[in-house]
Formats: sequence, C-alpha cells, structure tokens
Amino acid sequence: MTPLEAAERAVPVRRRLHSLAEKSLQEKETAAYLRNLFEEAGLATEDRGGWFYALRRCDGQPKRKPVAFVADLDALPIPETLALPYASRREGVSHKCGHDGHMAALYGLALALRDREADRDIYFILEPGEEIGAGGEGCSALLEEKDIGEVYAFHNRPGMAENAVACKAGCIQCASCGLTVRFHGKTSHASEPEQGNNPAAAVAELVLRSGTYAAAPHDGLVLLTPVHMLVGSRDFGVNPGEGEVSMTLRAEKDAELEALEAFVTETASRLAEENRLKCGWEKHDVFPETANDPRCAGKVQRCAGKAGLAFLALEAPWRASEDFGWYTRHRPGAMFFIGAGEDWPALHTRAYDFNEALLCAAISMFLSLALDA
Repeated sequence: MTPLEAAERAVPVRRRLHSLAEKSLQEKETAAYLRNLFEEAGLATEDRGGWFYALRRCDGQPKRKPVAFVADLDALPIPETLALPYASRREGVSHKCGHDGHMAALYGLALALRDREADRDIYFILEPGEEIGAGGEGCSALLEEKDIGEVYAFHNRPGMAENAVACKAGCIQCASCGLTVRFHGKTSHASEPEQGNNPAAAVAELVLRSGTYAAAPHDGLVLLTPVHMLVGSRDFGVNPGEGEVSMTLRAEKDAELEALEAFVTETASRLAEENRLKCGWEKHDVFPETANDPRCAGKVQRCAGKAGLAFLALEAPWRASEDFGWYTRHRPGAMFFIGAGEDWPALHTRAYDFNEALLCAAISMFLSLALDA
C-alpha cells in the first residue's frame, strides 16, 4: 500500500479519534479503539496500563536494532466549537493540538508496512498524558527494555508551509515546567494592616525579580511567564494573609531551567523571611529539553528529500514544550515538524482542527525512516 493509499484509509480513523477526544490520563476509549486497529493491521500489541505499544516484527533475522515511533493519545480541555460532522462527543474536551492526526499517521504507517519487508522490528508507542507532561517518562523506558536503537515523532505546525518538513540537530523544543509559589501571612481588618501580615508585596517582588533574572543573558533562551496571581479578594474590609503566584518557566537547556527554578525558589524563601511570611511551592507539567541527535536529524532531512518534501533547516528551537525529550534521554532520536499551512489556525485554539492533507507526508516520512534511512 502506498503512503497516499494509507493516508486515505487513515482519514476516517483520524475523524473517529477526534470524536473520541479524552483528557490526559483518561484515554481509555481512544487506546482501546486504536489498539484494535493495529491488531487488525497484523501487529502484535501489549497493554501497559494506561498506554500500549504495537510491534511490526522483522521479516527474518534482524539486521539492525529496532526503531520506534511515538504518538500521543490525549486531547485538551478546550470546548469543541467547530461544526464538524466528527466533532468531539465529550463536553469541554477536543483535539486542538493534532494528536488525533499524529495517531492516525502511525496507523497509516502500519498499513503501509503490510506489503513491505522490514529488516528490523518497528515499535509504535501510543503515549498518554503528553499535554501535562505525564506520559513520556514512563513510556520512554521501553526503549531500553527492548534495546531500541532510535526513535522518531512528528508534530504538525501551523504557521509553516503545508507539508514542509522542518528539523534541526540539538534542542528543537524547550524545557519547561509550571511553578506555583504560595506565601502564608496573617489576616487582619483592613483598617489595622499592622495587625496582620499581607503577602502582596512579596508576590509582586518575586514576579519582578524573577522576570529580571530571566531577561538577563543566558546560555540559550530563558523565559518566565506569570500566568496567575492571587492575593485576597474584593473584600475591602479584609487585609489578606494568603497569596500565591503561578509561573511558567522555560529554557532551551535543562541546566538553565534548573537554574531558573532555583533562583525563583531561593528568592521566594528570602522574601518570606524578610516579610515574616511562610512559603512553599510545587511544580506542574514538567517537560525536559527535546534534543535531537545530529545523525537522526540528518536522516529526517534525507527522508524529506526522498519523499519530495520541502525541507526547512531550523536555526532556533520551537519554544513550545514536548515530552519527547524523555525518549531522547534514552536513545538517539529526532522530533520533526510538518507544516500545517502558513495561515492554518494556531494550536490550542478553538479554531484549530488537524489538517488531513499532512497524513501522506507524515506516513511517507515514517516509512522512509523505518525502512530506508
């Protein structure tokens, strides 16, 4: 089956997956539907509890180490507002990142492989919870368990020419995490602020000092984005005693992200001491740096040429985070992008839907990386 024929077969699968949209770590129906499809395509599958993998076994004696391809199962907590015949059936949840298309592309690869010989085992990893950074760390352990030699994934990218392939060696997507800092003081009547201990000044100073640190020169991009602040309420008779701030920390290098986190937490501790407050913090949505192996990134470029697809050599990483970085910590690999169209609606917006015209390009790339590179 040609990549084009496989893509045509993958379209209704993509639409069915879109309708099944499930939140991170709740992807039971999605996984069951997709696992059944892989088995019907002749692949062995194994349920790993919350996720699964499929395996296209080598024809004869393996000549190379296995290769793996990764796609994500989860959707986003964004309402479906598009009038689609395959609209999400779950209120408040929809595929606004394109994971439905990524999964369908892996299924298309399974179809395209059916009448071709493979000189190595080919693994298909279907990962849960990518949107919150909860799946990659556990799933990536399969690479060492099965002695997989290299690993690949793609992400559709609006704002880039349709079907153009983009890649680079080294960091291609930034490390990031969410950090919430809470200050605890003492509540009092607003007419007697001296009887309480209001954390507002500490919250504001933490944001200012952290922003100044992030804006200073670093080894690569460092970015801090305050996303939520809360001190008290609109009760003008109360001097609040509780305050918190949530920030997204982002960096091109894992080491720089760690340094930024250390600066924020150490500064919070100093401010708490200076203002007679107590403080604590917690992390959320942790994503490592996604660093492409130079050799694997070179394979992506060669395969794009073989498929007749335009190739864009990226100079800087995409700021958005992706937990594929857990996989490249274990084995050489590469994440690459396929353009969804320069005017295509942005990811994580209500106007977005996966561009099905990308399926043939994605399947062609995966097929070449699996068999020819």
